Amino acid sequence: MFKLNKKLLISISAAAALSLGLSACMDGVMPSSNQSSPALASIDGGVSYPVKNNMTGPYHVNPQVTKDAKKIFNGRVPTKAEYDAWNTDIMPDGTGLPEGHGTAEEGSDIYDAKCGMCHGDFGSGGGGYPSLSKGNAYDLHKTLTNQRIKPDEDGPVRVFGTYWPQASTLFWYIKDAMPHPQTGTLTDDQVYALVAYILNINEMEIDGQEVDDEYVLNREKFLKIKMPNVDGFEPKIDGPHGRDNVRKYFSNPDNFGAQKYNTNNPASRCMHDCQEPTAKVAYIQNGGIHDFHPPLSEVRDLPAVKPSGEAFNAAKAYTANCAMCHGADGMGAPVIGDKVAWAAYTAKGMDKVYANGIKGTDAGMPPKGGSELSDREFKLVVDYMVNKSK
Repeated sequence: MFKLNKKLLISISAAAALSLGLSACMDGVMPSSNQSSPALASIDGGVSYPVKNNMTGPYHVNPQVTKDAKKIFNGRVPTKAEYDAWNTDIMPDGTGLPEGHGTAEEGSDIYDAKCGMCHGDFGSGGGGYPSLSKGNAYDLHKTLTNQRIKPDEDGPVRVFGTYWPQASTLFWYIKDAMPHPQTGTLTDDQVYALVAYILNINEMEIDGQEVDDEYVLNREKFLKIKMPNVDGFEPKIDGPHGRDNVRKYFSNPDNFGAQKYNTNNPASRCMHDCQEPTAKVAYIQNGGIHDFHPPLSEVRDLPAVKPSGEAFNAAKAYTANCAMCHGADGMGAPVIGDKVAWAAYTAKGMDKVYANGIKGTDAGMPPKGGSELSDREFKLVVDYMVNKSK
């Protein structure tokens, strides 16, 4: 939870309160007669009940569903090598952080090749993927206390440099989850280079030294990174008392704007109508808001189409926007010119192929591949990819 005026309910506070409410739904309910297993305490003080005799607390469960779930999730025991490869936590104290080195200049080249198609030039974001930088992290960190009380006021800037409390999370995330969908393909040196580049575009320093293009980031220097927002969250989750801190914090509803039903009995939990009305409701008068800054335009004409001076080149657009995922390596996507692979998609009709590409898919395809192509141009690129002969 990010530190703000306690009187302000920020979104994460509301989420925490909702979490309490959901877990509390089970708290005041006694197990049924055929449910003798003890309740399991959750981190916020609520409880959950394991499934026993096709019951969870007083509620019935579908035995066929739980049986099928076991078939899916009860796989073989991993080998030690598999487990060790997966168990690669990287913690703020340096636990799990490998040796290696890389410069921001090297990271820039890697970023352009593997990251820019989703996260935009210089980490600006795009295609539904988050921004990694908006400028100087130290200056923009001050915006985290901004509240949009008036329409023309700036809100908080939440990107890696301004918002994340620990740089170890960035290294860990890149190492284990990027680039999508070729996770685990980056070397430790490449990850160091990418971290250096992201520090560079956030205009950050390490131990008083600016992370410029030539700065060599290694394990020793990485451990000296101090993020601007390192003390910006509560409760404190790091260290041996992290869990106890969380439980203690959420046991007091005053910490996150909630209210217990019976304040004289701290163990009592509320099920409905728990929050006393505290907000004053203001209604829009005289037809709504008019003082927009800048004023809303009343012009409804479409902008004139300017001649580009150059015919659209689908092959060039493919190389710039799509080759990373649909090139020779494939990355799990149908490779350009692979008639067999594309047939599985085109069998549903090209209109469906176009629509999926323009809107994006849950399988990891960003809208229009993260490009700024028009719908017409994007369709021409799709035609090129489907019809090109190997």
